[in-house]
Amino acid sequence: PSMLCTWLSTVAGGIAVLCVSLKIFLPYFWEDLIYFLRRKKSRATVKKWTKNGILSIIDLFMKTVEKNPHKPFLIYEGTVYTYRDVDRKSNRVAQAFLHGNLKKGDTVALLMGNGPDFIHVWFGLAKLGFVVAFLNINIHSRSLLHCINTCTAKALVIGEDCLGTIEKEFIFNLLENNVAVWLMSTSSPFQHVHTLPDKLDKVSGDPVPSHLRAVTDTRNTALYIFTSGSTGFPKAAIITHLRTLTASLAFTQCGAVSRDIMYVSLPLYHISASLLGIGGCIQLGATCVLKKKFSARQFWNDCRKYNVTMFLYIGELCRYLCNQPCKEEDRVHKVRIALGNGIRPSVWKEFLMRFGPIKIFEFYGSTEGSLGFLNYTNKIGAVGRAGVFSKFLHSFELLKYDVWKQELIKDENGRCKKAPIGKPGLLVFQVTEDSPFSGYAGNKEASEKKLLRNVFVEGDVYLDTGDLLVMDEDGFLYFSDRVGDTFRWKGENVATLEVAEIISMMDFVQEVNVYGVSVKNYEGRIGMAAIVLKRYHTFNGERLYKHVEDFLPSYAQPRFVRIMDVMQITATFKHQKMHLTNEGFNPEIISEPLYFMYEPARSYIPLTREIYQKVVSGEIRL
Repeated sequence: PSMLCTWLSTVAGGIAVLCVSLKIFLPYFWEDLIYFLRRKKSRATVKKWTKNGILSIIDLFMKTVEKNPHKPFLIYEGTVYTYRDVDRKSNRVAQAFLHGNLKKGDTVALLMGNGPDFIHVWFGLAKLGFVVAFLNINIHSRSLLHCINTCTAKALVIGEDCLGTIEKEFIFNLLENNVAVWLMSTSSPFQHVHTLPDKLDKVSGDPVPSHLRAVTDTRNTALYIFTSGSTGFPKAAIITHLRTLTASLAFTQCGAVSRDIMYVSLPLYHISASLLGIGGCIQLGATCVLKKKFSARQFWNDCRKYNVTMFLYIGELCRYLCNQPCKEEDRVHKVRIALGNGIRPSVWKEFLMRFGPIKIFEFYGSTEGSLGFLNYTNKIGAVGRAGVFSKFLHSFELLKYDVWKQELIKDENGRCKKAPIGKPGLLVFQVTEDSPFSGYAGNKEASEKKLLRNVFVEGDVYLDTGDLLVMDEDGFLYFSDRVGDTFRWKGENVATLEVAEIISMMDFVQEVNVYGVSVKNYEGRIGMAAIVLKRYHTFNGERLYKHVEDFLPSYAQPRFVRIMDVMQITATFKHQKMHLTNEGFNPEIISEPLYFMYEPARSYIPLTREIYQKVVSGEIRL
């Protein structure tokens, strides 16, 4: 017995020492391990699905319908749609398209706002084996035509809520190119255009033959989801069936379960809402409260009304919630999980203090990239973590990058160098068979431009994210900037995208392009914003002054503003910065209205020749 006691006390002591050592040297070990096991389980789940014939999001949906036919799937404007309801409604869409001129593998584009019909049409088309392209409802006709051409869509379905913005010329262009047009409306203002609701009333809700939706390879294309188009026309990111299945497991990795109720107010044409949100609900067998649009005023009332337990966000969404007047019932809700990206550290802190201990899972990812990060420790400000086990999950690097020359820093052998801890580096993911890059539809050049070859050794391939990230000594990753969007003023780096985002929050701003201009006797460049005003709106210097003062550090506040009728773009449809930078803020050269941030007046005031001379001579200090 004494031997046993000695042995047990030795084991207990060893365990205690191990636990203390882990706490000191690997403080996030257990969180890293739990996340690693969840990721491993997710991969095993996808393998199991494919083995059992679940090769697409529709296969997954049909499995959930079988399991929980009467469970609420969608709640929209007070109406409940069960899994069976959505199944039958999507069957009607499939039946309506069944005997048309389209065949399995053809692409059908969707131009629809949020609502159950978006999902009915998406699923109905997918049940026929069509590839579905989600179009951004906020882009103009020229961009829409480009998107439809890029993904070689044979048909377009337009939601009733989008009809008001559609031009006759756009429809004529489509018909001329043999693209069939369907409207989610009983009547059509256009000739030779089909209407869908009346057809749906005439067909049954019976399933179409299952062989039509059968997927032979999970690497085949399921969807086209378009990138934002900040660098020209939107590009059609190819989303494979495997990617849709993997994305549906994101909320599971945050600890979500089937009894959770998800709130989705982001646009469904966006990958977060459609795949993480709707796909996530299907995978969990959970309920989704779907909103037409995000409303900061209605958000918490909705959460209380529908017992919401989790939601998707983008950074500004959380800011808008924090900007609402404080209420006694701010912490009266059941929300426990928030998943999204782009929340700023200050907003994150304020959000938790005000609305209670909600677990915020910030992630990093892109529409076209199959890899990303998740901040599973909920550390404020981080977009992810490279934990103890991360090398078993994905292969990424932060490469040394010269921001001013806009090029990678290489060694004497022409190989890339790794960025040191605490310094920004270009984030790249290794492209392998397990982590492929599917590229963009109809744009081989853009696809190839995203790839870096022979980075460390001959033959290796990495995906260039175009983002600069910083890793700290604990392995946490922080977003720094987009490549090429930085200038330096008073020793500080200014990210033009961040400044532009802040300015674009003003209600009179239609479009904004932020850049740096040189000033005599000053090092670096100072911020300037070219603004296109919204129709029927006027520039308000006092309000803009207060806004940038509230939201931006002094070195990032644009000192000059140029009002433009139209934002000039390059041949590749990028914002032109070069000629704006060269013209600077000289009223002798620029005929358009110019404004100067004048602190004594706490406003942006007209930039006269006299003020210009005082700035250039140094009489007015910047």
